[in-house]
Amino acid sequence: MGILFAIISGSCLIGELAHPKERAVLTSLFNASYFIGSIIACAIAIATVNIIGDWSWRLPSLLQMGPSVLQIATVFLLPESPRWLVSQDREEEAYAILVKYHAEGDSDNVIVLAEMAQIRSTIKLEMESNKQSWFTMVKKAGMRRRVLIAVFLGLFTQMSGNTLLSYYTNLLYTMMGYTTSYAKTRINIANQCWSLLSATLIALYVTRFRRRVAFMVSSSTMVVCFVAMTIAFQRLSVADDKGVKNHAASITAMVFYFACNNALVYTYLIELFPYAVRTRGIGIEQIFGKAGGFFSNFVNPIAMKAIGWKFFAIYCGWIFFEFCFQYFIYPETRGRTLEELAFLFEGQEMADQAVHAVEKQLGEKGGIETIEEIPSGRSAA
Repeated sequence: MGILFAIISGSCLIGELAHPKERAVLTSLFNASYFIGSIIACAIAIATVNIIGDWSWRLPSLLQMGPSVLQIATVFLLPESPRWLVSQDREEEAYAILVKYHAEGDSDNVIVLAEMAQIRSTIKLEMESNKQSWFTMVKKAGMRRRVLIAVFLGLFTQMSGNTLLSYYTNLLYTMMGYTTSYAKTRINIANQCWSLLSATLIALYVTRFRRRVAFMVSSSTMVVCFVAMTIAFQRLSVADDKGVKNHAASITAMVFYFACNNALVYTYLIELFPYAVRTRGIGIEQIFGKAGGFFSNFVNPIAMKAIGWKFFAIYCGWIFFEFCFQYFIYPETRGRTLEELAFLFEGQEMADQAVHAVEKQLGEKGGIETIEEIPSGRSAA
């Protein structure tokens, strides 16, 4: 349960603290950083796998407490979300945080003035237009679409073959012909290193690509990888039935096992949901993600033993469905601030109210002449 609270609050805090230009990179790196812990876990497994007795599993389990202790000891050093502070009528503290982290201490910076005006006006409109409850998530058509995307995004994160590749590596390695602990542990850590590299590269360059296009490219490449793996495992199965080794198929399966990663999940969720329901939205994604993981954990081994390589063909169809869903349902969120995205599905009227409120506040502060250069923060997104 603790990891759910850490993921929901951590992703929201990073997204709400980040400078608009850096938000996508930082939230994507948050997702990519999973592989740092995974690499450490794999390295510990290599060091402990040959220990005789119960300490081969006890020691890795005990070492898992380390990150939690570190988090507990340092969490009090983190700044608070400026949007939460504004919602609690602590605007001076919120402005001080924005000045410190977005303007290098310049309290007259026009970007910070525009941000503060946007945050203040948008949160006010959100609070006025909706009572904050779980019913809010299904009350209006725009919010229902957000929830639908969050539900399937949660399922996609755990049912795109990644659970199969992560939790049932022993089955896959055996099918590939790698049976020793030495080979399995080193292939595993190599895969995690590749995952970290690919996810980090995507995170660093994420601002150059449209979110929706990036998701569709990720799904289409996964389809290609799984089609290739299906063919390779089919040839391995044929060779195994004949009692021979197919080294070419084994190597091919291993190459496509090292698939690319999409680090956009939390970037997209933070941009998709308005401040008032953001944690609920990510919570819904997590619930269905865990449900998808639960389903996969029990179904994958049974299906792999029952139908073997044919199970990969089912994943090919499912991932193609992901591509279609993303094409028809996912909106584009790139190039806008969180406040501009707050009324993504609610029509132009509320968005115009927010823009008018921002212009009015900046005008009162003498900054209205710069609003033409920075319309509602678009150039900063």
